[in-house]
Amino acid sequence: MNNDNLVEQGMNTAADINNNYSSAPAGDDLLDFDDDPLSATGVSRKSLVIFFLIDTSGSMKGKKMGELNTVMEELIPEIRKVGEADTEVKVAVLTFSTDVRWMYSAPIPIEEFEWARLRASGVTSLGAALKELNARMSRNGFLNSPSLSFAPVIFLMTDGYPSDDYKAGLKELQANSWYKFGLKAALGIGSEANDNVLAEFTGSADTVVHAYSGGQLAQMIKIIAVTSSQIGSKSMTLSDDTSHELGEEDVFAAKQKLLGQQIQDLVGKAEADDVPFDTGW
Repeated sequence: MNNDNLVEQGMNTAADINNNYSSAPAGDDLLDFDDDPLSATGVSRKSLVIFFLIDTSGSMKGKKMGELNTVMEELIPEIRKVGEADTEVKVAVLTFSTDVRWMYSAPIPIEEFEWARLRASGVTSLGAALKELNARMSRNGFLNSPSLSFAPVIFLMTDGYPSDDYKAGLKELQANSWYKFGLKAALGIGSEANDNVLAEFTGSADTVVHAYSGGQLAQMIKIIAVTSSQIGSKSMTLSDDTSHELGEEDVFAAKQKLLGQQIQDLVGKAEADDVPFDTGW
């Protein structure tokens, strides 16, 4: 595949990463988060990884991709404000078209992250992207921080129907504890995006939104990314209104429900844009 499918700089194929990315240090094996990602205690420094899964297929070519690149460049400084002083926020970007590629070979601390502009061509290999995310979303992959980790934020953006078997990829991913307990949201771009597919990914229609114009795209990306990051980096581990300890499933359910409520509330207040996204794009 030629370079038109890739970012202009900094991209790494999944195969390159399999060969070059080192696993977590041996001492980290003492903390087995893959089976129980929210149960660790006693570590003051916390880590949150935000995963962006971005469709770079040919249908994104032109103003859609240009708008997305611009918004993401503007978004990074806003995410830097997210989280508490004891929370380290990192970003990982996975793009999918004919091939599946990581923007960088490991999650980058938000203070150091630089957006590498994307280009679009090829088909929509969402299933392959979900399989790659599953492979890297583990303590031996991209979640190897020695500190206590919040469950990750996972944000999917696409403008079309998958061209491969996305259900097989999703089935593999659904067995991953980090995915199970992570905050998931999705954005459909333009008239061809299938919100039902996106709801399968997130598990709830409340965490799926749609953008039909460039203005809406900018608003929706910022709403989802900032809101999910804020919720994901907050501790909800003390007690609930019945004064008993919250289990990890309670924490997940509470955070995911809050995310859906806040996204829908903010989307309802977003300004309308009368210029159709697919017209002239």
